[in-house]
Amino acid sequence: MAGRAVVRSAAPRSQGAPREPSGRRARWVAGIVLCLLAGRAPAWATNLIIATVDNAQMAQMQQLTPVFEKAHPDIRVRWVTLPEGALRKDVAADIMTQGEQFDIVTIGLYETALWARKGWLKPLRLGAGYDAADLLAPIREGLSFRGMLYAAPFYGESSILMYRKDLLLHAGLHMPAQPTWSQIGRFAARLNDPGRHIHGICLRARPGWGENMALVTTMVNSFGGQWFDEHWQPQLLGKPWRRAVGLYVRLLRSYGPSDAIQRNYNGNLALFEQGHCAMWVGASIAAGFVSDPRLSKVAGRVGFAPAPVEVTAKGSHWLWAWALAIPSDLGAGQTAAARTFIAWATSRAYVQLVAQRFGWGLVPPGTRRSTYAHASFQAAAPWAGVELQAIESADPGDPTLPRSPYTGIQFVEIPQFPTIGDEVGREIGLAVRGRIGVEQALQAAQAATRRTMVLAGYP
Repeated sequence: MAGRAVVRSAAPRSQGAPREPSGRRARWVAGIVLCLLAGRAPAWATNLIIATVDNAQMAQMQQLTPVFEKAHPDIRVRWVTLPEGALRKDVAADIMTQGEQFDIVTIGLYETALWARKGWLKPLRLGAGYDAADLLAPIREGLSFRGMLYAAPFYGESSILMYRKDLLLHAGLHMPAQPTWSQIGRFAARLNDPGRHIHGICLRARPGWGENMALVTTMVNSFGGQWFDEHWQPQLLGKPWRRAVGLYVRLLRSYGPSDAIQRNYNGNLALFEQGHCAMWVGASIAAGFVSDPRLSKVAGRVGFAPAPVEVTAKGSHWLWAWALAIPSDLGAGQTAAARTFIAWATSRAYVQLVAQRFGWGLVPPGTRRSTYAHASFQAAAPWAGVELQAIESADPGDPTLPRSPYTGIQFVEIPQFPTIGDEVGREIGLAVRGRIGVEQALQAAQAATRRTMVLAGYP
């Protein structure tokens, strides 16, 4: 659910422009034209359009695409790079309507099983040489349906705590091996230093089910809460929600950046790299970037700890992977090319290629055991142990202290959840802005959630 931002590669068409032909037929015609212009026979070109998220890992893949094309001269790759929220909406709309705009789509653990169950994705048969057994079990299982892999992980992540060791030392503070949210609240108060432009804590606050609610849900879990009880009744007015959201709002309003509501993963990453955050509970994928002296002003001064807990460790850290999948309506020729690219981009060999070009600290993590077992990665990644433990201990099948009817840690694996998560995220965002109180936000969130669930026929 995270990644360093890159420039969007596909500019939107103006409303007054003539409508372009849509679907794979139009792209096939365009491919023939491009081949002819290049002096190459059209039969040689299989053009793959890949929709992906605007993060640094995908930017690396785009930079390395010529390596793939050189090895596979009959395949040409084009990229459509979108912000996280826009990617989800555009890909979902294309998949559900069979719009045929994309040959490969970037999706996550939330979408994979739901869409595979509906027959919207092709199973990935990547061959024995792919070594699917090397994939970390929680990631592999989250991207599978009925024992078959439907999306291949490009990178995986959990949530961890990143903190400035030098600032804690100066303040006389010691980070526990397993911090609690109450301790983090006290630390934030001590570390907050507006005069030096250092925020006591940075947390994602941009509203959205994959934005602020990814973190808020793990906080609620750790306070002993849940989205729904066993009868699918919303629980947003319970004590865990009030305590967790109350602390979340207080931390951001008292010790966070003034523009916190605008900041998602990328926004907080930029603040932390520039030295403006004493602590950050966020995606473990950020660890490589905040530790790289080419990118971060605080490299060498960052410590890593598990995500905070409170009442329980259950569901206190999320589980996510950005993965590559193939729409079910893709033709046989395109499918073969798409599988070839996915097998390359998520392989052990690709990890080695990234290490050679960008360094072991920036290889795609959270996918393969062989990466964590490699001595060079261990030497370059002081966060590796914390990250691996977080991923392997995350259990989407048992995410909450009270028994819950759903699968998912930072999301609920039902089709209605994006709508619910976005609505609740907006209400909590209003509380962060100070426009309404926490109780009013939760009352509105409970009502909106109940309404959506009733219309869906759950209770």
